[in-house]
Amino acid sequence: MRTRIKCCGITRAEDAQRAAELGADAIGFVFTRRSKRFIEPAAAARIRAMVPPFVSVVALMMDDDEAWVREVIEVVKPDMLQFHGEETDEACAAFGLRYLKAIAMGEGEPALARLHQYPGASGLLLDGHGLGQMGGSGHRFDWSLMPAGLTQPLLLAGGLTEHNVAEAIAIARPYAVDVSSGIETSPGIKDEAKMERFISAVHQASAHR
Repeated sequence: MRTRIKCCGITRAEDAQRAAELGADAIGFVFTRRSKRFIEPAAAARIRAMVPPFVSVVALMMDDDEAWVREVIEVVKPDMLQFHGEETDEACAAFGLRYLKAIAMGEGEPALARLHQYPGASGLLLDGHGLGQMGGSGHRFDWSLMPAGLTQPLLLAGGLTEHNVAEAIAIARPYAVDVSSGIETSPGIKDEAKMERFISAVHQASAHR
């Protein structure tokens, strides 16, 4: 099975375009102001207009006001939402868009109980950060904890780089990988060479699944 790829924390048009050219399946914009990768909706909308067909645009939130989420949806018109906070399943589903729910895996195995709290999610993203922390921290968790048998697709994030993503795919066998800090020179600024090597490593690892 081919492992899908999402490049998150995009702030520049050239990074979005290059990610798409290299074969990324999705790009992510971060709209929670506490993040170092925050982007204003109007700026994201300009980049979104350049994204080619069949590349999904994901809007990331974290315990943000409902009015702000609706403003982002109206301006950016994302394909999906992604929630990283303590939002409930009902709150995530209230906006009428498909959504991903991030599960903070910083505490290890006890975090797995939260996987069953979001039946409405189109996918669950297991990330290496702790509860209440932002994604994009570069922290990984024990990939062997990735459960099997869930009906929802599982996405893997946290501390992924070109050097370890093949191992991560072999151990966790995720539906998709989500990368941010692992392809950056600084928060929100992607490194084209790192991005190319990362995506190439995913494609090579997928060929051996």
